[in-house]
Amino acid sequence: MKMLIVEDDFLSRKLMMACLGGHGTCDIAVNGEEAIAAFDQALFDNEPYDLITLDIMMPGMNGQDVLKHIRKTEESHRIHHDDAVRIIMTTALKDSNSVMEAFKSQCDAYLIKPIDISAFQNKLNILGLIP
Repeated sequence: MKMLIVEDDFLSRKLMMACLGGHGTCDIAVNGEEAIAAFDQALFDNEPYDLITLDIMMPGMNGQDVLKHIRKTEESHRIHHDDAVRIIMTTALKDSNSVMEAFKSQCDAYLIKPIDISAFQNKLNILGLIP
């Protein structure tokens, strides 16, 4: 599995790497701009990501905007939802507006920080990314 962790906080990146490292290749982006560059390059190389964990609150371009860019890019490339990258939003935001906006923009899951490792593994299982 090919994964992209988009997270501006070092400790959160480290936790995600620990959770995902055994399941495939993990790339890192520390802000929205890097995330879009990595996503676009992977698509260009015909080696798209299977999973993106995407923090919402980041300096510069936030995760909600990155999510919208990714889904719009997939649409322009005629990538069907079944073949689209799975995106798990990760954030400290618990407000319903943030959750609704993320799902409206077609995220696949939403996890509140601090990330519960068993809940994270369960989401990966539900999404069919790990057995």
